[in-house]
Amino acid sequence: MTPTWPHSEIREIFPDIFFVTGTNKTTYANIELQHSRNMIIVRHNNELSLINTVRLDDQGLAELDALGKVTNVIRIGAFHGRDDGFYLDRYHAKLWAFKGMQHDNNHVTDIELTPGGQMPFPGCSVFIFTSSKFPEGVLHIAREGGILITCDSIKNWLSADEFFSADTAKLYEMQGFFGTASISKVWQQACNVDAADFSQLKKLEFHHLLSAHGEPLLNNAHEDVSDTIMQEYGV
Repeated sequence: MTPTWPHSEIREIFPDIFFVTGTNKTTYANIELQHSRNMIIVRHNNELSLINTVRLDDQGLAELDALGKVTNVIRIGAFHGRDDGFYLDRYHAKLWAFKGMQHDNNHVTDIELTPGGQMPFPGCSVFIFTSSKFPEGVLHIAREGGILITCDSIKNWLSADEFFSADTAKLYEMQGFFGTASISKVWQQACNVDAADFSQLKKLEFHHLLSAHGEPLLNNAHEDVSDTIMQEYGV
């Protein structure tokens, strides 16, 4: 289980939808990386659903507890989930995930996320990249004209932020990781998603994108995501 690393305060992006940015440290190809990652919190009545979890410090947990009761932990990305266990153990929450996802610390999926299936809160639906080598998908929330919540599939890192190390910021800049509604080559190579999946994704109605990486993309998300999909996949 990861320690607590620096993170922002929790901010409300839309009514009952919150966003917090924190730190991620990992090693890839023997290179130590430190970059930012986001957790999205959705409140329904007094129940909180955590998506793309980021472990919070004591002050952050107090802010979280003031919002409501953590009831659901939702995993939509194959390469995230390192902090899921902390919240599952602390709050005895339910774990929602896609079929085939493997979890740390002997946790198992409580409820499988499937299109048309049971959802953690009203107005929520899932889209699955059916061709992906690893389980990956997005959540769609039918509010504010449509909100898309992604993990690693579509990022919105416009530039390095305060949670990046200087070396990682320089490396990601060189590799072209920064951009509006970007789909990284690293993720494409890892998951090998077909263009047909992204063609279907474009059919969803949404105005906003909240990703596990980068700033909220508000109002013009569908246009920007569609442009990226055309650029990367030609559809």
